[in-house]
Amino acid sequence: MNSSEKNVALKLFQIIERILLFIVVVMTLVGVFVEIRSLYLAQTLDLGDILLMFLYMEVIGMVAVFYSNRRSASVFPIFIAITALARLIILQGKDMAPENILYEAVAILILSVAAWVLTRFNQTRPDD
Repeated sequence: MNSSEKNVALKLFQIIERILLFIVVVMTLVGVFVEIRSLYLAQTLDLGDILLMFLYMEVIGMVAVFYSNRRSASVFPIFIAITALARLIILQGKDMAPENILYEAVAILILSVAAWVLTRFNQTRPDD
């Protein structure tokens, strides 16, 4: 493959990437509006709903960070997983077996350590 073919392929993949990121943001915003509407209609709000909003916010933040600094975008999926696990514990905590709550708490701890390591690695790594 010559240099011009490589450049065309790279540009095509960048365009596809931008389209997909735009679709992710639009779908996330639709999810936010649907959730706000259902909260308004139900006239109730609990901690699980607030954590769901944080999940939506983190997805949008991940896309924004991807455009501003591609290196640090790898930590955001870990933050999303931590928030999702916390939401799961809160929503199902009363009905779950105690050992399952412990497993999920350990998973949050492991994800937190992974996020710390990735953040630390990205700060000390020289620029590409």
